[in-house]
Amino acid sequence: MNKFSPFSIKRAAFLNIAVNPLSISELNDFIAQVCAANRRGSIIANHNLHSVYLAHRDEAMASFYSLADRTHIDGMGVVLLGRLCGVPLQRSMRVTYVDWLPQLLGRAAQEGWRVFYLGSRPGVAEVGAQRFRRMFPDLKISSHHGYFDTATDSGRIIDLIQAAQPNVLLVGMGMPRQEKWIAENYHRLSANVILTAGAAIDYFANAAVAPPRWMGRLGLEWTCRLVAEPARLWRRYLVEPWSLLRLLVQERGSAQIDFAERL
Repeated sequence: MNKFSPFSIKRAAFLNIAVNPLSISELNDFIAQVCAANRRGSIIANHNLHSVYLAHRDEAMASFYSLADRTHIDGMGVVLLGRLCGVPLQRSMRVTYVDWLPQLLGRAAQEGWRVFYLGSRPGVAEVGAQRFRRMFPDLKISSHHGYFDTATDSGRIIDLIQAAQPNVLLVGMGMPRQEKWIAENYHRLSANVILTAGAAIDYFANAAVAPPRWMGRLGLEWTCRLVAEPARLWRRYLVEPWSLLRLLVQERGSAQIDFAERL
């Protein structure tokens, strides 16, 4: 492999964020390495345009990303920003949970990893978990909804998670709530790997409509989500990206890239 091939990018920093352009198989292999070494509290985060926007305006969000061991690319907008900053990112470097979650849970079943999913409305996560149990009979997955008071109920939730002894903890409570909860509580958790998962399981529980995958390949999922939830998402998709233009003008050309043959 050419040393400077885009596929050998280990880490890229631009617009005051950093990403690791990893494929699904590379992310699963990283989780396998952490579990095999029995490391505790390794955080896998992700970046999309919304998180870039928040990281520049919310100190707690920026601090969360400094804790992450890996930050994969979750939005085509981040790929585009990287390119405009001189980082040769490609579509294949973008990983979404709609594509990743079945492969991650399939690998968990194969490896014997215990999984805990924290998030979604009451009942939704368990419906999704049941579907995955049917897909992967060996899968060990527990769940709890994300509709709890983080100020008063986190201790009880952490006790439930600890009792399940998960290797992989998926926290899907929406951004930035899930990131802030992880940052506040990861030191109390014994899971090997903790991931921010957004509404990942909702799509598999038929609680949300997954955009067609051809839209995903073209980076157009946002249009489907905007049509489905205009009142909640119009600002995220129609206003926030414009605020990043100023950053792009100020910092274009300041990107840093670390190359490596493998992670």
